Amino acid sequence: MTNEVTKGSALAMRLRIAREQAGLSQGQVAKILNLHRPTISEIEAGRRKVTAEELPRFADIYGVSLSWLVEEQDEEPNPHEAKIELAARELSKLKPEDLDRLLDLLKSLAQQEE
Repeated sequence: MTNEVTKGSALAMRLRIAREQAGLSQGQVAKILNLHRPTISEIEAGRRKVTAEELPRFADIYGVSLSWLVEEQDEEPNPHEAKIELAARELSKLKPEDLDRLLDLLKSLAQQEE
């Protein structure tokens, strides 16, 4: 796989993950960007390139940094790792007391699974 294809698939995957984490549908994003829904689908599938003008708009809509969206990877994209990175960014925005409550909840969930 060429480096350009890998970068494109990583960007497509990150765009999809960021959209899902933002709680938006492809249709909602298309409406905000004044595009057709199939265009968003094509972008997320890596079959359509994202323009330089569109990238910052995606980042703004999804509440992620532009650098996170276009981060270069030397290996195949890992959807699980990208979700963890996105979650960590969102966690860093929480108030300390909210973060403590969330950590308590996570501990409780882990104990229930044991």
